[in-house]
Amino acid sequence: MISAIAWVPKGASKPEPEVAELPSKEEIEELIKTGALERSEDNGSEDEDQDMDADAEKQTGEVAQALAVADALGKTSNNKSGAQLEDLTDGLKELDMENYDEEDDGIELFSKGLGDLYYPSNDIDPYLKDQDDNDSEEIEDMTIRPMDAVVVCARNEDDVSHLEVWIYEDSDDGDSNMYVHHDIIISAFPLCTAWLDFPLKGGEKGNFVAVGSMEPSIEIWDLDIIDEVQPCVVLGGAVEKKTKKGKKKSQYKEGSHTGPVLGLAWNKEYSNILASASADKQVKIWDMAAGKCSITMEHHEDKVQAVAWNHHSPQVLLSGSFDRSVVMKDGRVPSHSGLKWSVTSEVECLAWDPHTEYSFVVSLEDGTVRGYDIRAAKSNPSSELKPSFTLHAHDKAACTLSYNPKAPNLLATGSMDKMVKLWDLSNNQPSCVASRNPKAGAVFSISFSEDSPFLLAIGGSKGKLGVWDTLSDAGVSGKFGHYSQPNRPKT
Repeated sequence: MISAIAWVPKGASKPEPEVAELPSKEEIEELIKTGALERSEDNGSEDEDQDMDADAEKQTGEVAQALAVADALGKTSNNKSGAQLEDLTDGLKELDMENYDEEDDGIELFSKGLGDLYYPSNDIDPYLKDQDDNDSEEIEDMTIRPMDAVVVCARNEDDVSHLEVWIYEDSDDGDSNMYVHHDIIISAFPLCTAWLDFPLKGGEKGNFVAVGSMEPSIEIWDLDIIDEVQPCVVLGGAVEKKTKKGKKKSQYKEGSHTGPVLGLAWNKEYSNILASASADKQVKIWDMAAGKCSITMEHHEDKVQAVAWNHHSPQVLLSGSFDRSVVMKDGRVPSHSGLKWSVTSEVECLAWDPHTEYSFVVSLEDGTVRGYDIRAAKSNPSSELKPSFTLHAHDKAACTLSYNPKAPNLLATGSMDKMVKLWDLSNNQPSCVASRNPKAGAVFSISFSEDSPFLLAIGGSKGKLGVWDTLSDAGVSGKFGHYSQPNRPKT
């Protein structure tokens, strides 16, 4: 299954990603000290013993088989067996295997004919030329061009969890090409992702993805390194410490979540800030530069499913929970109670409208999507906060939603009912403009691209990444197609 999707902005990836370096001697010694290799070494010795036993049994069987064959030959007629032995002896003498590598006088081992041809340049040697062509094709496939769209998928398959970095190429003739550039094995079942460019390794910017999983830690991986085996930063999590009696005991790091991390949100304005939501009922704000939790908020009574920063007021954070509430808080004043909206079902996903600082939408477990205007809550915080609209979008849980970054009022929703739908939210009167079954199974994650705003990435229970060019739908192109035209300079 694909549980989460994140677009990488065009040009953010290195054209030629680096290959991870092997661990140093000191790092290996540190692993040995922590005991991480003890179990694998034991298993390895057991496997070797089993292999040795199997080899011994195999050899014993072969010997027994040879003896049986010899015994059978002995029971045949002496004349026949003698003739066979003579033929075998004559054949071995003729081959003269003992002197096979000695050069005979007068015999040319290397031909003077066509086999002696050589080429003054490797460029015209057809054999080397083909090899060079293959190498150049491989280099071209591994090169990420500035115009390539890159999508990161968090995926689980056969109990193996990994991140897949996909390249999406769109040609002028309308055909698209998609392939996996490289993947990264991760330690636990992934639940959410957030792309970020905060320079964790120095420099101006980076190309990283934060991953929340069934573990209480948040791993941040460098997408510009191939065959990487460990994250560059781990926020929170558990560490093993030895007691006085020599036993190992797990303890959470200071400020860590104590449950699975269900939601992540990177703050684009304050690029060192990452917000997280967890099953431990907490919302945390992390300072990635310091590698620690700065603020912990406990304003929910059940699992916190999603968090989102406001695009226009980056200090304002929204959170949604299984306790059937959505809370807006100012990160600068975390002790303030903020504003709270009650909803009819467990929160699945939420998002701020990128075109206005006042509106957000929330999708629920009962399949409905609700829109809210925070100005109504600010004007009368004591009254019951009613939604601007309620949309019965799907027959099952509405797991995911995404605003179009360029076309106002265009919202995409995905659901456990296997459908993806596009909505026009104009005047708070939603209408469906397109609907599709992308053959992804239950849809867990969708996301519009920032660079190609009408490309919608889709992931679900079948584990197959899909990209829908929504402008190919007549309903979408009719209502929103004019937003796809490049901005013309004013005259």
